[in-house]
This record gives sequence, C-alpha cells and structure tokens, in this order.
Amino acid sequence: MARPTVRILSRYLVRQHLAPLVFAVAALTSLMLLNQIAKQFGNLIGKGLPGHVIVEVFVLSIPFIVAVTLPMAVLVAVLYAFSRLGADNEITAMKANGISVGQIFKPVLIGAVVMAMLSFFWNDQVLPRSNHRLRSLLTDIQRKKPSFTLREQVINEVLAGQFFLRAARIDGATNRLKDVSIYDLGDVERRRVITADSGRMAYTPGGQDLYLTLLDGEIREVKRTEPTHFDRTFFATNVIRVPGVGNSLERTINDTYRGDRELTICGMERVVAKARWEARQARLAARQAVLDDLRHAAALASLPRTDSAPDSTAVVSVYCRALRQAGRLLAPKEANAATVATQASGSDEAAQPEDQRVHTARLREASYMVEIQKKLAISAACVVFAIVGIPVALRFPRGGVGLVLGMSLAVYTIYYVGLIAGEDLGDGLILSPFLSMWIPNLIFTTLGLVGLWLVRREGSTAHGGDLADLRNALLRWLPRRS
Repeated sequence: MARPTVRILSRYLVRQHLAPLVFAVAALTSLMLLNQIAKQFGNLIGKGLPGHVIVEVFVLSIPFIVAVTLPMAVLVAVLYAFSRLGADNEITAMKANGISVGQIFKPVLIGAVVMAMLSFFWNDQVLPRSNHRLRSLLTDIQRKKPSFTLREQVINEVLAGQFFLRAARIDGATNRLKDVSIYDLGDVERRRVITADSGRMAYTPGGQDLYLTLLDGEIREVKRTEPTHFDRTFFATNVIRVPGVGNSLERTINDTYRGDRELTICGMERVVAKARWEARQARLAARQAVLDDLRHAAALASLPRTDSAPDSTAVVSVYCRALRQAGRLLAPKEANAATVATQASGSDEAAQPEDQRVHTARLREASYMVEIQKKLAISAACVVFAIVGIPVALRFPRGGVGLVLGMSLAVYTIYYVGLIAGEDLGDGLILSPFLSMWIPNLIFTTLGLVGLWLVRREGSTAHGGDLADLRNALLRWLPRRS
C-alpha cells in the first residue's frame, strides 16, 4: 500500500497541473476560434443569415479546435508546472526527502493517460458528428442567395443570365436603393432597361420571391420583332417581382453522405472492410478471366463464377466489437442509427481494368486507415507531450513563460508538420498508415525518454537553467563551421 506522503504528493502535483491545463485549453481554443471568426465572419454576414445560424457555425467549429488544442494544452501545463516547481526548488526538496523521480513523474503521466482517453473519446464520438453537421450547414449556406451580397456601383446578377441590377447606394439595414438601373433579359422577345431615382427591396414571407418597389423612373424597351421601334414609359411607382431568388435558408434534414472526417473509427473500419473486399473481388475476377481464356483455348466450358456479397456490418477491432455490444445493451436504437455512406462501386468502377480497381480500392482503404491512425496518434500525443515536457522543464526551470510558449510552439509545429507529411505519404501508399501517423509520436517519445533518463541520474536535479542555457544547448547540436 502506498504511503500517505506519496498520495498527498500525487494530489499536489495533479493540482499544480490543473490550473495551467484549464487555462491553456481555454486560451488556445479562444485564440483559434477568434481566428476562425475573423476569416469567416464577413462572408457569413454578407449572406444575410440569422444570428443564431452564424453562432451555430462557430459553435460547430469548436470541437475541431478542441481536438487540436488538447494535446498542446497538456504540453503547456507540464512545462509550466514543472518549470515552476524546479525554479522554487520543490523538486530538489522532494528528492532530499526520499521521493524518487519516478514517484514524481507517475501521477503526471497517469493524468496524461486520462487526458489521452478523453481526447480519444472526443475525436471518435464528438468530432465526427460536429464535422458532419458543420459541413451540411455550410453547404446549405452556400445555396442561399441573399440580397445583402449586392455591391454598390456594380452590375449584380440577381437571376443568372436574366436579371441584373445596379445601384449607386445600397442600405443593407433598410434595403433601400439609390440611383437604380435594372437590365431585364428574361424575355427573349424584348429587352428592357429600367432606371429609377430610388427604391427598396422586400421578400415574400416564404423568402423565395424578391419585390422591388421603384420610385420616379422610366422603362426603355426594344422588341426583337420591331428593332426600329423604341418604347419609353415614365412612372412614379413601379413594383417588379423577381421570382425564384430564394433568400431563405433551407436546412438539409437527412444528409446520409459522410466523409472520412465525419465517421467514427467503427464506421471507417466498415469502409476499410468493404474496400478490402472490392480489392479481393478484383483479383479473383482477374484470375477468373485468365482461367476462362485458358479453358476457352482448350475448348472447355467456363467455370461458374462465385461472387460473394460484402458484409456491410463487419467490424474489425476489439474496440468496435465492445462498443457495438455495449450499444446493444444500453441503447439499441442509437447503436444502429449511424449509417455509413461511401462512394458506391457502381458500373463505372466495374468497367475499369482489374488492376485499376485494385489500386482504387487500396487507395480508399489507405485513406480511411490513415484517418483511423491519426485519431489514435493525436490522442496518444497527450502522453507523448507530457514525456517531452517534463525533462525540458526540469532542465531549464527558469525559462519562464518564454520557455513555455517557445517550446510548445516549436514542438507542436514540428509535430503537425510531420503529421501532415505523414498523411500524404500514407494516402499515397508510400508508407503504411501506422508508420505515417505514428512516426512523430515515436520520435518525440524517444527524445522524451532519453531526457527522462538524463534527469533521473544522480545529481541531475534542476540546474536553474534559463532561456540562455536552452539556446546554448540547442547550438551545441548544430554542426560547427570549420
């Protein structure tokens, strides 16, 4: 049984990490969300969307941001907590009282494992659903045709190839127009140009039709059958209905298609199983074709084909089997609700040569396997970053905030550059999905374990190093000029 001192120490170390962890998650998520708002806010406002729809877009962006910031927050918390403990000589005091370095590291690593499990649940269960809803909502927004996208002093296409509008001034708040010119090309038998001193826009309650009320203007019209005849009509008030503008936002209710980032691991495993079946069937078809040619040359009858249907319910991993069994026991309806929609291997694929069908199936299998391994690797990065952060913080405890920010940014930049490069290599069948996604984790884990071994040596407690010592240590790794 562990001594009470160790349990008290473990709780103390965990408490020292909680505050910087929560702060790092909140700060990093807020910064990335603000960046997302700054990039998209203008486009969304220009669509004339209701406020709650704009809020929904950014709320649905938060799960992806949190998935990225959780591992980084673990690194920030470990660097900050251990550098502060080292600078205050608390690590030295613990070792002087007989507390081993392993006992100091153990609660932090256990906490990192808990964060990795939380990150895995978030990436596998929450993130795919939010990505699916966000993608569906953005697609609906793109189909919307708002009036507020009309630009001043520019000929705006209201209806494609039929109705054009230009206004010198447009008030988006009141929908009032000034110095209006309209080019009506909807009737092939005539061409109309309408000008007005002012006007205003309004939509029908259904939001499908646009009404333009024009004041003090004229209509100039030329008929194709009478090119020498010109009509000019003056008006004080003229109401023009433009049908089918469709300003309302129509939400998609049942969107069954899901990409790789909108599927859970179990859903992607079913896609992988189907891709493997398609590759196997293509190889069998190629072998069958060769045998048929040989039998035809020998004047023998062709062998009957034995085609099998893919098992769409196939689940590969123990995790998915356990999850499916738990779903049946706890919530049967929820367990069967998610359907996997992928690109159908229809007649266009069947018409391809067998080797091309095999290659296409392998590419699809690789892309989904890479996504599965990426979810696992990013979740495991919480533990990897804790292993990396502990020795760095103890070796340079007086680095302060500069060390925390600089080291976090450097590690995370290198890690995600490696992750992106590995994803391209995995999708291109150059590396296996496991290696392509786990190489950054393996490299940083090796470096972290070497650092932990160094700080565990006798006399390798906190040296009081600062950023200057860190710079000198990095320079020693660089090749010297001759």
